Amino acid sequence: MMTPGRLEVGLVGTAPELAIMGLALAGAGHFPWGITEPAPADRERVVSMLRGVTIRPAAEVVAATHLIIIGAGEGETVAQIVESLADAWKPGQIVLHTSAEFGIGVLEPATTKGVIPLAIHPVLTFTGTSLDLHRMKDAHFAVTAPAVALPIAQALVVEMGGEPFVVAEEDRAAYADAVATVGSFSRAIVDQATFRLQEIGVEHPGAVLRALAHSAVEEALRASSDGAIDPIGRWLDETTSEDDD
Repeated sequence: MMTPGRLEVGLVGTAPELAIMGLALAGAGHFPWGITEPAPADRERVVSMLRGVTIRPAAEVVAATHLIIIGAGEGETVAQIVESLADAWKPGQIVLHTSAEFGIGVLEPATTKGVIPLAIHPVLTFTGTSLDLHRMKDAHFAVTAPAVALPIAQALVVEMGGEPFVVAEEDRAAYADAVATVGSFSRAIVDQATFRLQEIGVEHPGAVLRALAHSAVEEALRASSDGAIDPIGRWLDETTSEDDD
């Protein structure tokens, strides 16, 4: 697998994963150089985590770095960020975004200027704190890239401590739906269960449910790890069996 050279890294956007990915790449020998203005609530934390990294306008960050990571936060989109920097892109730069739902097509305004486009999404819910660095060691990253650039994308993921897997451009929407389902339903189910326990006077319901939730999810993941299980079909079979009884 190709290993990218040591790169000056620019972080553009306000997504919580940006600072964490910058830290992970710094640990692999790259050089986070600049970041755009973080969200107000995150500014102090981001500056503290990325010591020595300067806050600059997006065009300056792009002009001075070789690897640009775009993370769209609240009120931003990857397309808007890329288009706003249409005059700043330079041939040979590596530009990647972290959004689940898009492949490299959304980077076309940069690609036409000769950049190397990558879409790398960590399958992880980020807190924006150093705790995420440890979680990334067990995380998989969805990678979409041109065939010639795929080794670069995979090498960057490995350097951040993750495990890359390839998602085709046309499959990004389905992939994004799958990971969003896990995140939103997991949160909703835990919220509902903890609320029920609180109603009956159970103290610290999160702690009470932690082992159950972890073991239930682990078992579900183990059972479906080969991808051969049709969950809807299994649910219908179980429902039919119960009705017959």
